[in-house]
Amino acid sequence: MSWSSDDTVLVNKSGEARSLRDALLRHFEITVLTKPLVEQIAKLTGNQGLQELLAPGREQDFRDYITERDLLDLVRDYGLQNVSAAEFVSILRKIPGRLYSISSSPSAFPDEVHITARTVRYDAHGRNRNGVCTVQLAERIAAGDTLPVYIQHNSNFKLPEDPNTAIIMIGPGTGVAPFRAFLGEREETGAEGQSWLFYGDQHFSTDFLYQIEWQRWLKDGVLTQMDVAFSRDTDQKVYVQHRMLEKSKELYQWLQDGAHVYVCGDEKKMAHDVHSALGAILEQEGGLSPEEAAEYLTLMLQQKRYQRDVY
Repeated sequence: MSWSSDDTVLVNKSGEARSLRDALLRHFEITVLTKPLVEQIAKLTGNQGLQELLAPGREQDFRDYITERDLLDLVRDYGLQNVSAAEFVSILRKIPGRLYSISSSPSAFPDEVHITARTVRYDAHGRNRNGVCTVQLAERIAAGDTLPVYIQHNSNFKLPEDPNTAIIMIGPGTGVAPFRAFLGEREETGAEGQSWLFYGDQHFSTDFLYQIEWQRWLKDGVLTQMDVAFSRDTDQKVYVQHRMLEKSKELYQWLQDGAHVYVCGDEKKMAHDVHSALGAILEQEGGLSPEEAAEYLTLMLQQKRYQRDVY
């Protein structure tokens, strides 16, 4: 492989050309390995080792290899013999957009959009790894620089039309982002509905995002109630679902009174655990069977009284 960072390659079907360096930095995904990509590289190079890795019966070996590895790892491990820079770039996919919940109210900040992101950094397979977008935002741009952005509307995650409706918000970590926007909007519009926030993270001293704002909203009555769970500050790990269960009677009464429930954050575990906690509360406080509790939550979802923005 004898490429130069100045080699010219095409970056779209319209024939737009860029240097190889610019193409890999700004246009194409190089941090994630997928089976279709590895299959194409194996076909281009004829590499025996890659073909063996993709062989039937080695699915687990393949999954283990691509986990937390990127294109540079694959190139170092298997090489790209007899492949031109143009051929290589032609099989890459464009960098997908990174979606972040907006954490600011348009009424409070009409000329700004705020996001809440945690910088991704970790070590894997002997190399430092960085989040593509979060590290770009945190370290590689300065005030006044521009970035390509777009707004993706989410009609299934928004405040109730009636400003007097109570809302229950559950958002650990950066999942709290949209609830800062919700409360900012309610403050600006004078909404009188009650609001209850469940927030969690690892440490009170370092991870209490927007602490001063929540405290001000509690003082001013914009936020009615707030329960927090800092999982690494206690002998036993405590999460938002545990705080919900501790307040089961009150939370059940809010549900009976028509409150809307919002969940934002991790889909794999948190959202599942919160859903289970809601079901347990309905069973415990409402005397429902597991099947009836599940039907209750399904009805809330259908009525858009229970909305989730999970990822």
